[in-house]
Amino acid sequence: MAEFDTIRSRGAAIGQAEIDQGLRAHMNKVYGTMSVGMLITALAAFAISGLTTTTDPALAAGSIGNGILLTNFGALLYTSALRWVVMFLPLVLVFAFSASINRLSAAAAQLFFYVFAATMGVSISWIFIAFTSYSIVQVFLVTAIAFAGLSLWGYTTKRDISGWGSFLIMGVIGLVVAMIINIFLQSPIMMYAISSIGVLIFAGLTAYDTQKIKTTYLAHASHGDQEWLGKAAIMGALNLYLDFINMFMFLLQLLGNRN
Repeated sequence: MAEFDTIRSRGAAIGQAEIDQGLRAHMNKVYGTMSVGMLITALAAFAISGLTTTTDPALAAGSIGNGILLTNFGALLYTSALRWVVMFLPLVLVFAFSASINRLSAAAAQLFFYVFAATMGVSISWIFIAFTSYSIVQVFLVTAIAFAGLSLWGYTTKRDISGWGSFLIMGVIGLVVAMIINIFLQSPIMMYAISSIGVLIFAGLTAYDTQKIKTTYLAHASHGDQEWLGKAAIMGALNLYLDFINMFMFLLQLLGNRN
C-alpha cells in the first residue's frame, strides 16, 4: 500500500511538472506573439508617419497645427473622410477576429493578429506628428515597466480577480462612448478625465487578462488539444496587446510633450 501511494505521488508530481512546463511555454508564446505584434505596430506607425509630412512647401497638399505640412498621402489619411475608416478599422477587426476565432486555424489566427497589428500602426501613426519622439519613447518605457509589473502580479497573485472582468468591460464601453462624444466636443478637460480613467481601467485589465490566460490554460491543459491552446495563446496575446496599446495611448495624452 505504501509503495502504491509512493508511485501515485510521484505520478502526480510528474503531471504537475508537465503542466508547469506547459504553462511556461504557453505564457512565453503569448508574450512572444504580443511582442512581435507591438514591433509590427511600431514599424508601421513610424513608416506611415514618414510618408505623411514634408518640409517642402511645393510638395505640401495641406497643413495641420504648428505649421506641419502634409503630403498628398498625409492629407488623405488625416484630413479626408478616410481618417474615420483608419480610426475605426482596428475596432472592427477586433470584433471580426473574436467572431471568427473558432473557425480559424492557429496559424490563420496568428496571421490575422499580425495584420491587425499593422492596421493599428497605421491608425496611431499620427502620434509621431503630434508628439516629440523623446516623449513617445519615454512614455513607452513607462508603460512597459507598468505593464510588466501589473502582468507579473496578475500571474503570481493567489487572489481571484475574475470578478473584475464585468466592471472593467463596462468601463471600457463607457470610455468608448465618451471618446466618440469628445470627438465632436473637443473638450481638453474631458480628454484629461478620459485618459486618467483609461489608464486605471487598462491597468486593471492587464492583471485581469494575465490571470485569465493562466487559469484558462490550467483548465484545458489536460485535454491536450494543441490547436485550441494555440488559438488561446493568440487571443491572450491580442488581449494583452490591447491593454498595452491603450494604456500607452492614454499615458501619452497625459504625459507626452506635443510638437
